[in-house]
Parts: sequence; C-alpha cells; structure tokens
Amino acid sequence: MLSSRSRHRLFEAGFRAVAATGADRWLAPVARGRGLILTFHHVRPEPPAAFAPNRLLAITPDFLDLTLGMLRARGFALCTLDEIPERLAQREAGPPFCALTFDDGYRDNAVHAAPVLARHGAPWTLFVASDFAGGEGRLWWVELERAVARLDRVRLEAGGQRIDLPARDPAEKGRAFEAVYRALRAGPEAELLDRVGDLCRAAGFAPGTVAEELCLDWDALRTLGRDPLVSFGAHTRSHPMLAKHPPGTARSEISESRARIEAELGRPVRHLSYPVGDRSSAGPREFALARELGFATAVTTRPGHLFATHAGHPHALPRVSVNGCHQSAPALRGLLSGVPFLAWNRGRRLDIG
Repeated sequence: MLSSRSRHRLFEAGFRAVAATGADRWLAPVARGRGLILTFHHVRPEPPAAFAPNRLLAITPDFLDLTLGMLRARGFALCTLDEIPERLAQREAGPPFCALTFDDGYRDNAVHAAPVLARHGAPWTLFVASDFAGGEGRLWWVELERAVARLDRVRLEAGGQRIDLPARDPAEKGRAFEAVYRALRAGPEAELLDRVGDLCRAAGFAPGTVAEELCLDWDALRTLGRDPLVSFGAHTRSHPMLAKHPPGTARSEISESRARIEAELGRPVRHLSYPVGDRSSAGPREFALARELGFATAVTTRPGHLFATHAGHPHALPRVSVNGCHQSAPALRGLLSGVPFLAWNRGRRLDIG
C-alpha cells in the first residue's frame, strides 16, 4: 500500500502530465460538469512544519487568491449553495459555476480567508460543527498529530493490533502517524477517540482542548455573519463519521447541530456537510436523513464535478478538495477541468451508492 507521501507525489505527477499534454483544455468539454463545489479547511500563511501529516487540510491565502483568480479566468461564475439546485435543473447548461465551502469553522477562515474572498466578491459557506463552536468536541486528527509530534515512541493497541513504533524524527513520526491513523479509522469511532486520548495523555496534554484554540466561537461567528458574502451550514454536533453510528445518533447529530446554529446565529441553516464525507462516513442512509430533515443540499467529500443528473440527488453532492499538498497552478487547472475525475470515478458522473 502506498504511503500518503507517495500518493501525493503520484497525484502531483498526474497533474503535471495533464497540464503538459493540454488535457485540462481539450478534455474539459467531456470531463467538466455544469459546475463544482470546492472544499477548503484551513487558510493560513505559515509554512508547514517538517512533520505535518494534516498539511493537506491547509492552504495559504496566496493560493486561495490564485484559485479565485483562475476560476474567473476560466469562466466560472461564483455562486451560493442556494443556487445550485436551480442551476442543475436548468435545461440549458450555461457557463460553469462554482460554490466555495469551508469545513469545521476554523478561526483562520475569518482571519485569512475572509479578506481574500471579500476582494473577489466571492460568496462562501462555512460549515460549523456546533460542539467546536462551543469550545468542546474532539478534533482528533489534530490531537493525533500533536501527540505524535511530542512523543519519541508511539505505542497503542487498536482493533487487536499492537502498534509500537519509533517517532524520533519527522520521517519516523510520519510513519507512526499513518500506521495509527489507518488502524483507528478502520475501527469503531469510540475506540478511535479513546486511543487518541490515551496518546494525548502520554504526550502530556488533555484531549478535547483543541477546538477552543482553533475554532471560531459563537461570538466570533456572529461577527463573521455580518459579512453579506458568508452563509452558515451544519456540520453535525460533534463531527462523527455518521455511517459508523446508529440511525438515531446520526439523526440527532444533524438536527441538534442545525438547531444550535440557528439559535445562536439567528438565521436559517439550509445546507449540510457530512463530516469526513467519504464512503465510510456517509452513504445512502445519511443522504436519506438529510432529505427527511429538510436540507436543501448536503455535500460529501466524494470527488467530482456536478452534472445535470445530480439535480435528482441534492443530498449526495460531490466536492473537489483544494489540497494543501498540491498548491500549484497545474493542480488547479486539472481540478477545474474535471479530467482527473474521469479516471477516479471510472467514467461515472453519479456516485450515490
């Protein structure tokens, strides 16, 4: 199995090949959908540390600026999530469109992303996990990174597997993080949280303290909400991988999040982002829940552009992740063309299973 570093090198080589052959232009009429939804997480100017396994979740303000400029240059109309169902239902396609979404509710979105978006007049949606806004909840992927960064050796049991790996330098820490991440993601979420909590304590800090540091609180969200370009969506209450939980838990996570956001911010919440959002985290059951709860749209992290057939499935919309490991013009051109997703999705336009 390829390591994450090897996968990213392979992806970058693919982006360069697409750009070098001009496939991002001559295949775009076939590959590109009517539009797309871009996914962002952190936006911050600091360069990543030598050990930064979550670097894929962070881009710089300059790269966000480049992204918005390229969207305009390539003829994309920036739109809100509210507009997407109508745009998909139109008989004639019209110019391509793009909606911008930011997951989790990070403070750096207000500090570093909002000014760039304002300069471009770009509407955007911030998906808020309500526990994070309350200074609670577990950003376990950050906790895991911080624990491994502090430890010289990583020891734990997960799913009957014993992990005991050195973590003395960035390379060893990267291998240890990846081994723990893969083992824990494959099992129950309760075990994941417990084992990451154990590593936090072994590293000398308490789990559950990251949200207050990294995420916007309710007062900051209310201040941000004065910006007419920003809208808010629900990202559940505690950011669970919904498909790993019973139906009642999944329903309450979604509905309680929306109710809390609406009560705190005084505006309706019409859109949902499934946490993690891949196949192991959100599927047909979650799509049906979002529909039953009355959301206008719900977005996954399944990769792809939007096609007319998505009009009938607005609660299973794909998104295109702007990845911090690929902050390059060739990568952007490839993503906006839709060409990489021809291979990724094996020619399918609709992925709702």
